[in-house]
Amino acid sequence: MITPDAIIAAASSAALVILSLALLLTVWRVIAGPTLPDRILALDMLTGIAIGFIAVIAVKTGFSLYIDIAIALGLVGFLATVAFARFLLSRGSIKSAPSASAAKIDAKTRRAGRKRK
Repeated sequence: MITPDAIIAAASSAALVILSLALLLTVWRVIAGPTLPDRILALDMLTGIAIGFIAVIAVKTGFSLYIDIAIALGLVGFLATVAFARFLLSRGSIKSAPSASAAKIDAKTRRAGRKRK
């Protein structure tokens, strides 16, 4: 008969293999790109994979402090992703869609410019 400890050991080993494969594919996406937003998304995914590794190790060892570390890493990873996104928006490589009110103001400005000529 299979014991619960054997099930946890097998499941954690399988999870580590799957996370390792995901890590390799994500590192490839960081290196290959092709665009900067792809790389930023891959870096965010690396944070998620690292959280997965920490959680599996916490279950495998039974040391619950690792869960707190994973939560802190999740918060820092989220803030880093938001900072990268704001950096891209301020740099101008990603253009946000203009709002409806901005489009109306732009149209009024163009019509006023035509009337003056």
